[in-house]
Amino acid sequence: MKILILGLGNPLLGDDAVGLEVVRRLRERLPSDPEIVLEENYNGGLELMECMEGFDRVVLIDAAVTGASPGTISSFPLHDCPIRRGVYSHGMDLATALAVGRAAGAHLPADRHLKILGIEAHDLYDFRLTLSPPVAAAVEAAASWVQQILNRWRPVPCLP
Repeated sequence: MKILILGLGNPLLGDDAVGLEVVRRLRERLPSDPEIVLEENYNGGLELMECMEGFDRVVLIDAAVTGASPGTISSFPLHDCPIRRGVYSHGMDLATALAVGRAAGAHLPADRHLKILGIEAHDLYDFRLTLSPPVAAAVEAAASWVQQILNRWRPVPCLP
């Protein structure tokens, strides 16, 4: 079973980089495994769908804006996802991009095998190379959440 852990974000926009930071933390924590791919991505829509091709299961991690307190970690279903990059890029949301890919014969994970993790952002619009304190504090918990998902998906648990 091939699994993609995909952190989304822009490293120049402060809290928008939180998905990238979670993937970086996971690279430090997870043992090497050819079936688990950790990637960073700055795009959405069709380009995001293309990244998922060939994987059986995918975890997406990105900044979210839902009105919750900054640093709040939430899981969202594909069709009710407040994540900006995965929702609209080139006029196509992620669910539509996946449907287009499947119709074209791409090997993509089933919707039930796509987990979306959003971390509430404090500020997505200021040029800044660091996360705000509440969002930075959520990175470790988000990495642990992803490890719990991996442990449910795989017979051999990942390290805690």
